[in-house]
Amino acid sequence: MRNDYKTVKGLGEKEIVISKSRFIAYVNRAETEEEAIEFIESIKKLHSSATHNCSCYMVGEHDQIQKANDDGEPSGTAGVPMLEVLKKQGLKDTVVVVTRYFGGIKLGGGGLIRAYGKATTEGIDAAQVVERKLHHVMKISIDYTWLGKVENEIRNSDYTLNGIQYAENVEVIVDVLKDDVERFTNWVTELTNGQSTVTCIDKKFAEFVI
Repeated sequence: MRNDYKTVKGLGEKEIVISKSRFIAYVNRAETEEEAIEFIESIKKLHSSATHNCSCYMVGEHDQIQKANDDGEPSGTAGVPMLEVLKKQGLKDTVVVVTRYFGGIKLGGGGLIRAYGKATTEGIDAAQVVERKLHHVMKISIDYTWLGKVENEIRNSDYTLNGIQYAENVEVIVDVLKDDVERFTNWVTELTNGQSTVTCIDKKFAEFVI
């Protein structure tokens, strides 16, 4: 499973006007290339009468899938600058489409690069950047006599209580950041005078808006 990473929270949309041209940025999360292509096609269909629907996406744990499309703009003036914004912000699993309605004033190569870059940046802001942090789902198995103390201590800690299961022993489920697992285990062991069993039963990501 991958380590912590940044991506966008969800769909974001932002329109800007530069020299009478409308630039509408659409940003979304895409965890596969198929999802990215499907999103691009949906925007192209939505704006089928637009002058250009330029796009880019970066997908994969190691950014192994990267694509940029100028959609008729001069080569290197749209898709690549958009992709560079994703790289600069360190975003993974993200797709961007910038729709342009030409306003009659040519921007030139440098102007286009700045316009598409600005639209992408503002679209990302609208979508919101999140950090996905890997958590281990930890199970504490204890005798019922320890429940009150353990539950109270967890609720007053930085850890997230995820549930309590009542069986022969009580099983307390807690979400713990991957880097805190050893510290958490030692803390629970000390808290219960060694009368507990702490095991990892799952792993998942939790999202935090940056």
